[in-house]
Amino acid sequence: MTVDDANQAPAPAGLTPTPLLSGIPFVTGRYNTLTDALDYAATGATGYNFYDARANLQRVYPYSQLREDARAGALRLIAHGVKPGERVALIAETGAEFAAAFYAALYAGVLPVPLPLPTSFGGRQAYVEQIRVQLSSSDPVLVLGPDSLKSMFAEAAEGISTALGWAEFDAMPAPATELPAADPDAIAYLQYSSGSTRFPHGVAVTHRAVMANLTGHALSMKLAVGDRGISWLPWYHDMGLVGTFLSPMAVQLSVDFIATDDFARRPLSWLTLISRNPGNSLSYSPTFGYDICARRVSTQTDVEGRFDLSRWRIAGNGADMIRPDICQAFVDAFASAGFRAEAFTPSYGLAEATLAVSVAPVGQGIVCDLVDEKKLAGEGLADGPSDPSKPVRYRAIVDCGVAVHGLVIEIRDADGKALPDRQIGRVLVKGEGIMQGYFRDPEATAACLSPDGWLDTGDMGYLVDGHIFIVGRAKDMIILNGKNHWPQDIEWAIEQLEGFKAGDIAAFSITTPQGEEAPAVLVQCRTTDLEERARLKDAIRTKVRAITGMNCVVELVPPRTLPRTSSGKLSRVKARQLYLSGEIVPFDVAA
Repeated sequence: MTVDDANQAPAPAGLTPTPLLSGIPFVTGRYNTLTDALDYAATGATGYNFYDARANLQRVYPYSQLREDARAGALRLIAHGVKPGERVALIAETGAEFAAAFYAALYAGVLPVPLPLPTSFGGRQAYVEQIRVQLSSSDPVLVLGPDSLKSMFAEAAEGISTALGWAEFDAMPAPATELPAADPDAIAYLQYSSGSTRFPHGVAVTHRAVMANLTGHALSMKLAVGDRGISWLPWYHDMGLVGTFLSPMAVQLSVDFIATDDFARRPLSWLTLISRNPGNSLSYSPTFGYDICARRVSTQTDVEGRFDLSRWRIAGNGADMIRPDICQAFVDAFASAGFRAEAFTPSYGLAEATLAVSVAPVGQGIVCDLVDEKKLAGEGLADGPSDPSKPVRYRAIVDCGVAVHGLVIEIRDADGKALPDRQIGRVLVKGEGIMQGYFRDPEATAACLSPDGWLDTGDMGYLVDGHIFIVGRAKDMIILNGKNHWPQDIEWAIEQLEGFKAGDIAAFSITTPQGEEAPAVLVQCRTTDLEERARLKDAIRTKVRAITGMNCVVELVPPRTLPRTSSGKLSRVKARQLYLSGEIVPFDVAA
């Protein structure tokens, strides 16, 4: 069997994935509700396809079948007594059951609330506690999810809601009745941010907002007939839910899915699915997904023979700070398979803006702005050196493109004054795709959403000719002696030391026993040799001193210690909390 034969492994029971072409006119932005969009997509031949970890097709789910199942599910919800505006929580397992239940809620006028899977929470009890917090916030009538996980989400739902597995839900009666008409200005769903923990914020998104954002996304990405989505992203995160679950349906495109857990085990199966697609591939990932794939390929791998990435039209980057070095490593690893650097399409977004805020021009690739780090820290100015004759340390900041159709971006200072190009400030956005607010949390809503509709994203950045450049989260910024230091700069510098990689380091500020602010760095360490650990600590201190001009607290911690959000991003805020509370215990290394 050749490698190509392996890439075309037959599906069980002779399954054939849904086709590239829907057979109906390609429509973008005509509909004001998600159910109207599905009603139209269901008249064509496209849909969702679900694969296992080895990229074998397991289930074909055309939009026509999805609509039929969803409407039947809506009847079951109504028969159960669920009323319009109430909530149904759904454990967001990648599969047909979640898809049908999500749309069932929409057809019944009920708010679906996608909740995460256990993978990212470090054990059963942590997961149960996390889900319980989000259930308490959303107050659902039902909690539905995989039968295999029922014991966990049922424990979380105890005293709050009724918990049912998919099979139990499917067995419920569905007497015929008239389904309510969807209101474009009604809330469509609640989206909990990936970092929601103790005080969760359920982002309330209306039908009109999500359809406006999907339209802007489609226009910016130039989605067209012959495109196909391929995704491993989780459906409980905005990039996965909106970008890969809802967006293709809204423009009648087929999508091939592998579960996030399966991607973690076999990341190259993602590239196998892209290789099989005879049309143009659209696939998105945070930077760490590209990093995992590049690292997984060895020098002995026949990349050219195993993969064909020449039709990968859009390799989306988002959901985390975009790393040019990692993107280049991916290009180096897969150029022989036809991957083109210009396929990279950086973007910027957040759940509070439904998803997309900006998208780089398609075909531009990764474009960086080289900024003098001293000016970045001391002057809040994204510019080159004042004196070109002196040595300068630059930071490369990625161009995340221009605002999607229907949104406006402004950069403002602490007093709310709009700033000119290259002045760093808070990123604010306004437009149809903005959330209605945080569910049942008017104080949190008022803190970030002004009465005239401007959303304070909490991110810091600057504009150049309408293009947005993101510097970092405002809450992550380390302020020392009146200067701003971005944790990414410290982390990336340490990564240049031998033995460390992306995701191994978390930088933040602490107050020392002397009452002074100082940078602290937690570094995941894999060596057991005490002398080597001491040497590493010295090397890290020296590196950070060269960047900040200050001594720092360096703590070596065991692998897999640093906390991550449910979407896989490093959580510096939580790392700081766990360290200060003593829940992260560093290795005992002599100073």
